[in-house]
Amino acid sequence: MHAKLSSTVKALAGLLLLSVAASAQTSSIAGEVKGEDGGPLKDAWIKIERKDIKGSYKVKTNKKGEYFHAGLPLGQYDVNLEVDGKVVDSAKNVRTRLGDPTPINFDLQKIKSRRDAQNAAINAKAAGGGPAKLTKEEARDMSPEERAALEKAMKERQQSMAKNKELNDAFNAGMDALKGQQFEAAVAAFTKASEMDAKQHVVWANLAESLMGLAKSKTGEEQKAMMGKGLEAYAKAIELKPDDAGYHNNYALALAKSGKFPEAQGELTKAAQMDPPNAGRYFYNLGALLVNSSQLEPAGEAFKKALEADPSYADAHYQYGIYLISKAKTDEKGNVTPEPGTREAFQKYLDLKPDGAYAESSKGMLAMLGAQIATEYKNPSAPKKGATKKK
Repeated sequence: MHAKLSSTVKALAGLLLLSVAASAQTSSIAGEVKGEDGGPLKDAWIKIERKDIKGSYKVKTNKKGEYFHAGLPLGQYDVNLEVDGKVVDSAKNVRTRLGDPTPINFDLQKIKSRRDAQNAAINAKAAGGGPAKLTKEEARDMSPEERAALEKAMKERQQSMAKNKELNDAFNAGMDALKGQQFEAAVAAFTKASEMDAKQHVVWANLAESLMGLAKSKTGEEQKAMMGKGLEAYAKAIELKPDDAGYHNNYALALAKSGKFPEAQGELTKAAQMDPPNAGRYFYNLGALLVNSSQLEPAGEAFKKALEADPSYADAHYQYGIYLISKAKTDEKGNVTPEPGTREAFQKYLDLKPDGAYAESSKGMLAMLGAQIATEYKNPSAPKKGATKKK
């Protein structure tokens, strides 16, 4: 009986030793994580993937940026730092040990600094037209995959900068030609720029202006087609930048030149709503264009709207007065009955601009209002030219 108990105790002791030995084969990994600001990074995931045998473990950092994972079988691991669902740093082939935790720390501030320095080197090389290759120093601490990705980025950056230079050259050539009223050259340059980058609203706006300028030298169907292309370019500029009141104003003037007066007034209304301080100028420009197109009633309406937007717009008062004179009635004895507001319009101009370009004309019109006058709509100060647009 005694011998049998003794053998049982020995067997239990052996099992206990085996159990202790098995538990002693576990290990742990611990460390701290710093964010890009240098402070502790809370709630970042540390994902631990075993390499030799399939196994996966994870733990979150605490408010001090610290983490600790015990009970890991002795072995080889990849330790990944995951932030917002993306792996941002890794420690590969980490071999754990018995006893103290294996320390694995992550510092995103150092990674950011290194990345910024590498990007600066890439941009400098790209700007200088150097080879799209990293030096050993620049590629230090990079994996082959990271190096390949950065060299690809360098090549793309070089290509992008070359394209941008070509785009800028074409745009500047177009602007020079447009300033010199060399519309055909301007159209060619801006067309080239639009083909290189179709998202540049300023390119389309200047292409539109060039096309409308070139259309003046054409006649018939060719002129009509050229103006149509100009309208399309203005529409494209507005599509890319719909909040630019100047684009709507210029588009409206182009529409009016094409005989699309209701559409032009609609665009002018949009421009005035976007830019109330300049609403008077927008409507005045439309009125000037309509005068030169012999569109008398729409012109009068435009000058009236200009005054509603800006009652102190002197030139609009004068042009509105000229419009009202065209509506004056003359009886069989030659007596003239002006439309209400005619005298007031010319007098208001003189009050606002006593020495202005239309001052003498306004005085003459006031003196003539009691005599027989021609009712044809003309601008006395600018025969056959009509009103002029205000920049």
